[in-house]
Amino acid sequence: MLYLLTQFSDGGDAFNLFRYITFRAGGAFFTALVFGFIFGQPLINLLRRKQGKGQPIREDGPASHFAKAGTPTMGGLLILSALVISTLLWARLDTPYIWIILLVTAAFGLIGFADDYAKVSKQNTKGVSSRVRFIAGLIIAGLACYAAARFHPAELTNQLALPFLKNTLLNLGMFFIPFGMIVIVGSANAVNLTDGLDGLAIMPVMIAGGTLGVIAYVVGNFNFSTYLGVHYVPGTGEILIFASALIGGGLGFLWYNAPPAAVFMGDTGSLALGGALGAIAVCIKHEIVLAIVGGLFVVEALSVIIQVLYYKRTGKRVFLMAPIHHHFEKRGWSEPQIVIRFWIISLILALVGLATLKVR
Repeated sequence: MLYLLTQFSDGGDAFNLFRYITFRAGGAFFTALVFGFIFGQPLINLLRRKQGKGQPIREDGPASHFAKAGTPTMGGLLILSALVISTLLWARLDTPYIWIILLVTAAFGLIGFADDYAKVSKQNTKGVSSRVRFIAGLIIAGLACYAAARFHPAELTNQLALPFLKNTLLNLGMFFIPFGMIVIVGSANAVNLTDGLDGLAIMPVMIAGGTLGVIAYVVGNFNFSTYLGVHYVPGTGEILIFASALIGGGLGFLWYNAPPAAVFMGDTGSLALGGALGAIAVCIKHEIVLAIVGGLFVVEALSVIIQVLYYKRTGKRVFLMAPIHHHFEKRGWSEPQIVIRFWIISLILALVGLATLKVR
């Protein structure tokens, strides 16, 4: 919205700053951060009053988690509000990719909100049926992938870009949309599974989001993309503003989510942010790189899949408890140890993901 101020610029005044994506990305970051600091405590107070007993705790979970009883959930509302408002304020709203990502984020946030509401109101951990959530997610992802394919350049439509290989594309044809649906829904659910300890999910989400934002900026710049040998996707540079707002909103939330958490992100936040990461990857043609940058989320999801399949086949467990962060809790790692070590892993994977821009 603020980009419209550039029409009052003669090229040598303050309004000219709004032409620059990097300037507006900084504005989006600070807007979201300040929003989180200002409205964080009032929102937490409201959630406490409305939810009463807060988020129900799994009875089969680690014993240390019972001390968290009464902590309110749906804290993702703080992140999403800061993220959406900041993006609408600072991004160019004539960019289709911004709307695709915002709508995916909001839609998955609604699914998560419904799930959180069901858990809190019924005071059990089941929430909305997993089948309903999965089908709703597939529909949203399918529409997003169809829209992204329509706005991609003709030479990139329905193509899968391969990292580490220069100018190499794999034509998925009619399978591009199903593939993109798996990326978005898989990302949403993987982040959701990771959100099990105070601060565990939000920092890797910010790291992955920031990394994808940088890649989006490069992919959307003709000179940078040509120099690095990556595929040019016009308009994706604006996604850096969304990513910056995500980081700002995430930090504002982390202020209150740091151990011991005053509020949980809930499915409202984890499904929305995971879906956003998947949507960004589809828009910038870096779906495989998302699996690298978000490798922590991949491992968390795989640990659950492996545990379930192996238990059904043998009646035994591979991990003491899944997702894998609970396995380490059962082994005696403290919550801060797990969280900080997983943050370090996320940072390393982000650097590997950025390296794909140069190693070709």
